[in-house]
Amino acid sequence: MSRPAAPLPERGIDRLLHVVDRLRGEGGCPWDREQTLETLKPYLIEECYEVLDALDSGTPDDHAEELGDVLLQIAMHARIRSEESAFTFDDVAHRISDKLIHRHPHVFGDVEVADSDEVLANWEQLKAVEKERSSMLAGIPRHLPALQKAQRLQSRAARVGFDWDDVRDVLAKVDEELAETREAMQGNDPDHLEEELGDLLFAVVNLARYQKVNAEEALRKTCDKFIRRFSGVETRIAAAGRTLQECDLAEMDAHWNDIKREEKATQA
Repeated sequence: MSRPAAPLPERGIDRLLHVVDRLRGEGGCPWDREQTLETLKPYLIEECYEVLDALDSGTPDDHAEELGDVLLQIAMHARIRSEESAFTFDDVAHRISDKLIHRHPHVFGDVEVADSDEVLANWEQLKAVEKERSSMLAGIPRHLPALQKAQRLQSRAARVGFDWDDVRDVLAKVDEELAETREAMQGNDPDHLEEELGDLLFAVVNLARYQKVNAEEALRKTCDKFIRRFSGVETRIAAAGRTLQECDLAEMDAHWNDIKREEKATQA
């Protein structure tokens, strides 16, 4: 005869931690018990991106669900660390609370700030002291998507005055890097071409940052737009009883331009 399960706590976070303890504990779920910090890595990244998807196209209910999935990952990480006697979920919550208090002396202390730019500057100074970092660029996550990482690097440098004075200078740098890319294309050195393309992308990201545009978000929206329009091309060709392989570029491009015009007319 099995022993009746203990009643679940009412408070949300207590309930989650109780459930995770049961899943990881003796007699729990075989799959959950097998997980390690290494095997959980891809799930943590995936769940964060699903939160972004819910923000873009979902409902508040979708958003809440996806945030819960991220919170589960945090609870699982903390549970595994607690099994190693390293730290607990409560330690995680205390550390972030203490960090926020320390880095907001204008809220929890008597420091005065003029605007959000000064808040960010103070934040970076406090962070550098805490981490004993010798560089403003230290501490940016290695695994950040490249566009996002480039913009973060540029923003950090700009906070200490390493920045362009005028947007025309930024545009000139984009033109310079494009010219160098064209020149590299004439050569026979793939590594050099890769380097110049990287410089060109970095310059374009700098233009986005200077114009207060999130480069990662801008490119993501363009990717979504490409998917939408290309899917429209596929639909139109299929409706005509043909396949993409049976069409030449001119025909596909004509459908693409029709879809583009229709979208712009709808937005007008």
